[in-house]
Amino acid sequence: MTDSSQLSKAQDLQRAFDVFNQVSQELTQAYAGLQARVQSLTDELAVANGELRRQYEEKEALSERLTLLLDALPAGVVVVDAGGRIGEANPAARSMLGEDLCGRDWQELAASMQAVAPPDEFAIGERRVSLAESALASGGGRIVLVHDITAAHEMKASLERNQRLAAMGEMAASLAHQLRTPLATALLYSANLAKPELAEDARARFAEKATEQLRRLERLIQDVLLFARGEQIGREVIPVGELLAEAAQTLEPQCMLRGVALRREGEAGEAIIVGGRKPLAGALLNLLENALQVCEAGDTVGLGVEVGEERVRIRVRDTGPGIPPEQQERIFEPFFTTRAHGTGLGLAIALGVARAHGGGIAVSSRVGEGAEFVIDLPTGTVADIQERG
Repeated sequence: MTDSSQLSKAQDLQRAFDVFNQVSQELTQAYAGLQARVQSLTDELAVANGELRRQYEEKEALSERLTLLLDALPAGVVVVDAGGRIGEANPAARSMLGEDLCGRDWQELAASMQAVAPPDEFAIGERRVSLAESALASGGGRIVLVHDITAAHEMKASLERNQRLAAMGEMAASLAHQLRTPLATALLYSANLAKPELAEDARARFAEKATEQLRRLERLIQDVLLFARGEQIGREVIPVGELLAEAAQTLEPQCMLRGVALRREGEAGEAIIVGGRKPLAGALLNLLENALQVCEAGDTVGLGVEVGEERVRIRVRDTGPGIPPEQQERIFEPFFTTRAHGTGLGLAIALGVARAHGGGIAVSSRVGEGAEFVIDLPTGTVADIQERG
C-alpha cells in the first residue's frame, strides 16, 4: 500500500470521526432540549393538577354548601329527569309530598293532587301548596319548587274575614238605616191592608208595594250575608267566551227596554278561567247592570275582552255621566252607594270575587265621558288544564 493511499484512508477516517462527533454533539444538545421540555411540561402539568385540585375542592365545598342549603330550605325542591321521573328531592319536598318520592313519575304524582284556585295551587290533605317549574338547560329535565302556603292562605282568609267584619261593624248604622226605611214602608202598607173600607184596587196596590219593599229587604240581607261570608269559589273550568255571552244575553233585553245599545268588543278564543262560574257571572252582571243604570236612551254599554298569555281583562264601559274622582276612591267600600235603592255592596262583592280568583277590578272615569271597569283575572287554555291533569 502506498503512502498516498494510507493518507487518504486516514483522512476519510478523520472525516468520519468529525461527522460522528458532530452528530453526537447534536444528539447531546437535542437530549438536553428534550430534558428541558420534559421538565417544563412536568412543571405545567403540576400547575394544572394543582389548579384542577383547587377547582375540585372548591366544587366539593360548593356542593356541600348547596346540599346543606337544600336540606335547610323550607321550600321543597324536586328534580325531574327527561323521562319524567323524580331523581332527587330535598327533605322539605319529602315532608310535603311523601318520603318515597325518588323514582316516582312526576305527572302521576301531580295528577293525584287536588287542584284549587288560583292556578298552580294544590291541596294535599290539609296542606295547601303552590308549584313552580323551571326547565334545566342540560339533560332535558326540570326543577319543581314546592311552597307550603297553608299558613299564608289561612292568614289571608282570616285577614279578609276580619276586614269584612270590621267594615260591617263600621257600617252598622248605615245598614240599620237601610233596613229601617223599607221595613217602615212595608209596615205602613201592611197596616193599610187591615182597613175594611179599603177598596180592592187600593188593597192590591198596597199589597204589591209591601211585597216590593219586603223583596228589597230580602236582597239587602242576602247581599250582607254574601259580603260577610266571602266568596267560596270552586274549580270549574269556565270558557271566557261563554261567560261573556251569557252575561250579554241576560243584559240585552234590559238594554232594549231602555233604548241603550250593547256593544261587544274583542274575542276570547279558547281562554278559560278556573273558579266559580256563579260568583263570576254575578260579579260581571253587577258591573253591566251598574253601567246600564247610569245610561240614558241612545247611550252605549260596552262589553270587551283582552286575552294575554297569563291574564284576561274583561272591560265594562258606559257612555254615561262618569264618576267624580272623590267617588272613585270610595265606590268599592261596603255600603257606599249613590243610588236611592242601592245596598252599596254590589261592587264590594264583585271585588271580593275577583280577588278570590287571583285578580282584581280597576276603574277609570272622567265626568261627562263615561266610566270603565276592568276585571283582571289569571287565565289559560283548555289545553293547559288537560296538561296539568
